[in-house]
Amino acid sequence: MTGNRQQKTENSLIQLKFLSDKIHKLNQEEWDSFSAIWTPFTARRKEVITRSGERERYLYFVIDGVQRVFFQDEYGREATLVFTYAPSFGGVLDSMLTEQISNYNYEALSRSEFLRASFSDLKDLMFRYQGVRSIIMAGVSGALAGVLERLAELQCFSSEEKFKKLLSRSPHILNIVPHKYLANYLGIDPTNFSKLINRVII
Repeated sequence: MTGNRQQKTENSLIQLKFLSDKIHKLNQEEWDSFSAIWTPFTARRKEVITRSGERERYLYFVIDGVQRVFFQDEYGREATLVFTYAPSFGGVLDSMLTEQISNYNYEALSRSEFLRASFSDLKDLMFRYQGVRSIIMAGVSGALAGVLERLAELQCFSSEEKFKKLLSRSPHILNIVPHKYLANYLGIDPTNFSKLINRVII
C-alpha cells in the first residue's frame, strides 16, 4: 500500500508540474524545492475544508473532485463564489495571502483528492525563488480577473446571458457541478435554471 500511495503522489506531482509549467517553467532547483512542500490530502463529500472564521493555511492543488468557495450570512443564506476542479489551485486565496481570518468557506461538493502546501512553506519559497513567486502571482492575478469579469456579468447580464457565458467558459461544468450550486453561483432561481437548461441550445 505504501508503494501505491507513493506512486499516486508522484503521479499527482506530474500533474502539478504540467500546470505550473504552463504558468511559468521552473528550473530544476526551483521545482525540487517547490514539489517537496506538497502532501496528499483527501476530503469527504460535503466536508468543509476551510471554515469562515478560520485562517486559510494551505494552497490546494485539485487532483479529483469538485469544490466551491461560498459565503454564508447569519440567516443561513449562501452565495457560491468560485468552483474548483482538476487541474487547478484551490482554497480561500485572500485569507491565505493576507494571513487574516476567512469570511468564506471552502467545501468539497464530492469526494476530493488534493495535494496541499502550507502557506508558511510557500511563502518561504516565494521569497527565495523568482519562479515560484511568478506562479503564485500569475495564479492570483488570474483569479482576480475572473472575479471582476463575473461581477460585471452579475450586474449587467440577463439570466440567459449569464448561463451562456458560463457554458462558453466551462462547457463541461453542467456535468460535474450539481445544478443547484450553479443556479446559486449565477444568482438564478433553481426553477428558472432548469428552464434555461431545457431552452438554451448547448
